[in-house]
Amino acid sequence: MLAFDAVLFDCDGVLVDSEPITHRVLRELLAESGWVMTEEECLHIFLGKAVRSEAARIEANTGRPLTDAWMDEFYARRNAALAAELQAIPGAAEAVAAVRARLLPGRIACASGADRVKVELQLDKTGLAPLFEGRVFSGHEVPRTKPAPDVYLAAAAALGVPPARCLVVEDSATGVTAGVAAGATVVGYSPGGLGHQTADALRAAGAAQIIVRMDELPGLLDAA
Repeated sequence: MLAFDAVLFDCDGVLVDSEPITHRVLRELLAESGWVMTEEECLHIFLGKAVRSEAARIEANTGRPLTDAWMDEFYARRNAALAAELQAIPGAAEAVAAVRARLLPGRIACASGADRVKVELQLDKTGLAPLFEGRVFSGHEVPRTKPAPDVYLAAAAALGVPPARCLVVEDSATGVTAGVAAGATVVGYSPGGLGHQTADALRAAGAAQIIVRMDELPGLLDAA
């Protein structure tokens, strides 16, 4: 018997190596607006969060309102950079395929805090989209995005699996918080390097276990 009936994957930093690209674009646009920071500072503030969730901080540091036009410019630049540069996380495709093969059909999903355009662009760009067969959920399409549990609750409900029987794979404290709040077991992916939070930060947020390589994931489905 497997320990879980479904696996719910975050996207950014778990399936695709998007965080350095996205945050470079964000940092450049913020600098043009008057807020200059290092790459590390930008990741520390925004990693795992929707940009709009930090609107007050952005406005305080730029002295300008965070307008829809500004966000549209960010999305356009971000999407162009991702389309040109994005790569999958090493071993992600193989890990997802192995997990998918062990579960009942339709029991995996991608549940991201990002907007759907970004998530689907990234899955298409890296060739991961067919593995999820349309089971893609965006935090922008539920009442509250991460760290609220809404997107994971929506994904679990769509798959017909109680959250307690779901394994969530996350790489940010914000996402771990969301998965734990949903009632799922969360494994933290912390390979080190730019764009990933530390194992300690993920454990502090509630991750039950930490992996540093994606090929460790399929074995976590086995019951103890």
